[in-house]
Amino acid sequence: MDMKKIFVIGAGRSASSLIKYLLDHAESNDWTVTIGDLSKEQIEEKTGKHPRSKAVVFNIHDEGERATNISEADLVISMLPASMHIEVAKDCLKFGKHLFTASYVSPEMRALDEEVKKKGLLFLNEIGLDPGIDHMSAMKIIHELKEREITPSAFYSWCGGLIAPESNDNPWGYKFTWNPRNVVLAGQGTARYIENGIYKYIPYNRIFTEIRRVEVEGHGVFEGYANRDSLSYRPLYGLDTIRTMLRGTLRNPVYCEAWDALIEVGLTDDSFVIEDADKMTYADLLNSFLPGKGSDLKARLTDLLDIDLSSPVIPLLEWIGIFSEKPVTLKSGTPAQLLQALLEEKWALKPGDKDMIVMQHHFVYKKDNVEKNLYSSLVVKGDDMVYTAMAKTVGLPLAIAARLMMQGKLNVSGVVIPVVKEIYEPVLAELASNGITFTDKEI
Repeated sequence: MDMKKIFVIGAGRSASSLIKYLLDHAESNDWTVTIGDLSKEQIEEKTGKHPRSKAVVFNIHDEGERATNISEADLVISMLPASMHIEVAKDCLKFGKHLFTASYVSPEMRALDEEVKKKGLLFLNEIGLDPGIDHMSAMKIIHELKEREITPSAFYSWCGGLIAPESNDNPWGYKFTWNPRNVVLAGQGTARYIENGIYKYIPYNRIFTEIRRVEVEGHGVFEGYANRDSLSYRPLYGLDTIRTMLRGTLRNPVYCEAWDALIEVGLTDDSFVIEDADKMTYADLLNSFLPGKGSDLKARLTDLLDIDLSSPVIPLLEWIGIFSEKPVTLKSGTPAQLLQALLEEKWALKPGDKDMIVMQHHFVYKKDNVEKNLYSSLVVKGDDMVYTAMAKTVGLPLAIAARLMMQGKLNVSGVVIPVVKEIYEPVLAELASNGITFTDKEI
């Protein structure tokens, strides 16, 4: 098939590097890139009105708009929230188009596998950062160990989207470079992993209390909390019998303890709506969640959390303004939405800010009857608040895979993730040429 049109759905904060790469390669590969988003201005910020680009004001819920734009494309790249991919996927199947996303494969997406294969299509998912670069870099090591006839007994994989030290001007050590709602709702649902042959489960109310210390050489110590599901990756990685496997998220010290306080208070609850929220201050909101009476919110909060006023958590909560008379701006919303509105102001990237991606794989195995630890670490810093490390590491794997597909170099079909050499080898090689490279150390 002569593929000449790429349709990108979504021009949000993580799409900048993806769009730039596709347009940089558009002339030499003779393709055009149509970008659909609710905001034409947001598209043009990313494209600079490039002659090979086309901006389309696009509503994902409009069946006619979806059908028109998807039917005209050869490859569709969805940067939508994960829950919205399935409608796009069904249209891609209907019109015989390839689909790439950076999101986890949902059960609904997985159910399309047989039909996708029958049509000779590729629905490539989990080709971003985490999931994405984590899979590809881990599989490269796993395959290399297999060639040396080494079977790992433990595998820990950590990733965090953080702020670079030179731009870290708040006590949380965090700013938004990813979908804020996903950050606020992180950890909801029970985390599952295996350790020393025992299945382990951590419910939401303990996720941010059961943290691990993760040291990345040259970059200091981070805290890691468990991701929702580590178990399903054992068969996908060919590690069905591994006794320990844990995938998790990295944050700077104290973040997890402070976030756990917000959970315990109830401010991350997304299950009910508070009406007339705009008549409250954030101190009123906090007061409405605290047991007992009295105007001393800090004292009542420390009683609830069973901590004292000297706890390092208090300055973090104070800094976001949870004790303040700042008015709530949303007319109504769930506690999680009201908290998110506050954090979007406090955790916004400023001009000149640089973010930082930190990823580390840790394999434990025996070599010549001696236990060895292999650490494979990646640290990437952003260029600025548009071409962030997050945008690079999410967008470039997608863009590189899209180029390979358009050039007819990916002979894979079905609903897949990038754990096969045909996908991960060329993508990792090109990422390395863009400065996204791992440092390995065996001890």
